[in-house]
Amino acid sequence: MTTTPARDAHLPPLPKGDTNQNPPELSLLRLLREDLQTHDGNIWEQGFWAVAVHRFGNWRMGFRSKILRAPLTLIYRILYKIVEWMCGISLPYTVKLGRRVRIWHHGGMILHARSIGNDVHIRQSTTFGVARRNENRAIPIIGDRVDIGCGVCILGNVTVGNDSVIGANSVVLKDVPPFSVVAGAPARIVKSLEPPPSSPATNEVNSVTKQ
Repeated sequence: MTTTPARDAHLPPLPKGDTNQNPPELSLLRLLREDLQTHDGNIWEQGFWAVAVHRFGNWRMGFRSKILRAPLTLIYRILYKIVEWMCGISLPYTVKLGRRVRIWHHGGMILHARSIGNDVHIRQSTTFGVARRNENRAIPIIGDRVDIGCGVCILGNVTVGNDSVIGANSVVLKDVPPFSVVAGAPARIVKSLEPPPSSPATNEVNSVTKQ
């Protein structure tokens, strides 16, 4: 009996979640302070709760001893379920999460991605995940400074480039270039943005021009 290879077999395996993937430049406490500030200093923001539990889930993986880590894992799993049930936000700790990620509002949020960059804004009823059954490796990568409207679906092995804007209720099934505005189902580029003078992209272009 022959088996058909999975269509996502060429993709790298999903993260195992066996290491601490929090941004290494900050301690857990400093990360939580920054995340709270990102959420307007409001400890009742449910997006902050989801991010805080995510940070804790990664921090516990810094304990190499399974015996020491076991009670922390139990606490994480309980808190994760509380956030899912009370806030409607599913953000597994295996997602590599950048700094200053803002989750606006709450409800119907399934955020399964390989990574989410720095300074990303995510709104309610958003889904990151697979586009087809049996393609569990094919999940998106969200770049830095991406602004995501409500009701957006970003599905499959796609990369959303830095500084892009995803319009409300868009369904993204293909890569989005940096500095793009996309909208629709399926999403299409409706506008290209000019990089600000101080952006890394502009600096790279200027450097090449001077050579």
